[in-house]
Amino acid sequence: MPQLRDSSNQGPGNITPRSPDYDSFHRIFGIETEYGVSVTGADKPCDPGQVAMMMFRPILSRTRSTNTYLANGSRLYLDVGSHPEYATAEARDPSVALKQDLAGESIMRRLALDAQLRLRKTHGEHATIHLFKDNVDSAGHAFGCHENYLVRRYVSLPIIKAQLLPFLVTRQLFTGAGRVTENGFEITQRAAFLDEGVSSSTTRFRPMVNTRDEPHADPDEFRRLHVIIGDSNRSQWATKMKLATTHLVLCVMEDAAKRGVASGFECCALVDPSQSNKAMSADLSCSEPVMYIEDIDAFRSMQQELGLHPSISADGNHSDAVTALEIQYLYLTIVSRFIESHHAQIEQSLPDTDLADILHEWKAALDALASKDFLSLSNRVDWVAKYQLLAKMKERNPELSPIQARQIDMNYHDIVNGSIYPSLVGHGLIETLVSDVAIDHALGNPPEDTRAALRGGFVHQALKAGAKFTCDWTHLKTSSPARHEVELIDPFSCVPDREYRLLVEGM
Repeated sequence: MPQLRDSSNQGPGNITPRSPDYDSFHRIFGIETEYGVSVTGADKPCDPGQVAMMMFRPILSRTRSTNTYLANGSRLYLDVGSHPEYATAEARDPSVALKQDLAGESIMRRLALDAQLRLRKTHGEHATIHLFKDNVDSAGHAFGCHENYLVRRYVSLPIIKAQLLPFLVTRQLFTGAGRVTENGFEITQRAAFLDEGVSSSTTRFRPMVNTRDEPHADPDEFRRLHVIIGDSNRSQWATKMKLATTHLVLCVMEDAAKRGVASGFECCALVDPSQSNKAMSADLSCSEPVMYIEDIDAFRSMQQELGLHPSISADGNHSDAVTALEIQYLYLTIVSRFIESHHAQIEQSLPDTDLADILHEWKAALDALASKDFLSLSNRVDWVAKYQLLAKMKERNPELSPIQARQIDMNYHDIVNGSIYPSLVGHGLIETLVSDVAIDHALGNPPEDTRAALRGGFVHQALKAGAKFTCDWTHLKTSSPARHEVELIDPFSCVPDREYRLLVEGM
């Protein structure tokens, strides 16, 4: 089994900060979304891989590659297994990352609709492309939605495993996308496919957090926290909340690790994160004590210190296990108290997101789940919206089959030809946060306050000039009309230096 290894044993006292954002709570956010592809209504067999290549034909004609960077700073590519994938540009704020993620949806939708027109000329007028923003296809193959957070290097991997994993598992109470399975409905799509908590593996063992050490920043200062456990969300609220609440938890962890003190999250360490994840996902009541803690006495003691009430088992005694809600309330309480003494600094780390609103929404979601008021969450929590929809359709049609339920599930996530999610939005049953105008702006414009502004400007100028170029997250390079290369190591920096100006002017 892969071992938990940390590439750096440096403590905060052994690092000489070089970037101005190192001693702040500022963070870089990113989302990588893989999409599932299928075809129905074709007159002859059509492989999803063939369709994915058709989608990328315009990209190939322009860049001669299925792996490219766009003028909005993002990365667009065809991943292993013929999954179209979009990785957002670096964002300093969850709200900006959300806009970039929605821009990715729009780009994928346009590519699929264009491919569908061409497909109908060769495979019949009813050939229909389905592009799913979910995590499991009809054959049971899993694909991911990965979150990336820039984290200070002194937050070690053992700290992440013990203190962050319990939060990531239980936040799915309000960020899970829901899934129809052979055993019924579950809260999250990823639970059945994740084998361990934290590791470097990506194939044989699927971890909840991947430790592949590619910070795309100064490696002495930062690591890139690569979170794999999250679902692909249609709900804009859920996407924003999973990024924002995780950021706040990381702020507490970073401050504690830097000062060498306890964060308060230590007592939440899970005996078996994978088992807890599966058990939580199957508990639609959200109130069963299914999470086993390494030190239950320490957890109960922390609850008492924070003024929280422990769950009571059916026999009237305190359970040896805890509920996902208990863990979430503990994180929320510690974060809220931390913000009271660090309010200005935390607000500065969220330039486009209202901090008070995040705390309010977090608590409101937990309170609704605790009081069984699921209906109040159906306009912003994906799994609740989907579950309520299926329940209503079952009332209208008691003979609704598991296959039909699965079709409804898939339709909810189809961003090209799905009808259910747009209908819910159109009838005001799903809350949206970002306007179409803002999404259109994000299609062609990178975040203005990160390295993405420089990359996006470079790509825009290179395409305009017809220059031969390559780039990645940290390098920009031209081979024609002149050979030139620039390294962008600081993801927070959007200020062009002399070398960057020479690169762009050279085109």
